Amino acid sequence: MSDLLDRLPYARFLGLTTASEGQILTVTMPFDQKLIGNPILPALHGGSTAALLELTAVAQVAALYPRLRLPRPINVTVAYLRSGRPVDVHARARISKAGRTVAHVLAEAWQDDEAQPIAALTAHFLMAEDDL
Repeated sequence: MSDLLDRLPYARFLGLTTASEGQILTVTMPFDQKLIGNPILPALHGGSTAALLELTAVAQVAALYPRLRLPRPINVTVAYLRSGRPVDVHARARISKAGRTVAHVLAEAWQDDEAQPIAALTAHFLMAEDDL
């Protein structure tokens, strides 16, 4: 699934890498100084964290439904749970419900401890067939 993220310019800008274990995809955003939003703390920019979560969700849907075009977001909500420190961030998404046209996806991002997420995403994606 890394080839999908390699084709997306913003994913390349963020330096996203993927690892899969069965059907579970883990996406990592390596720390880079350009990702700092608040240099005083320093803390990661919320937009880069949200992008990581959304791209992880898209990649997970695309991995489980490969016959489909790139899933398009209908709505996305991100909850910021704690400041992202200047270290690598990891994310995983799970599809809680998928119908014929819409998938509901939950994703979490964490740094050192998966049980302590820094942000969470809830989203619905339009799953369009290739021939539509």
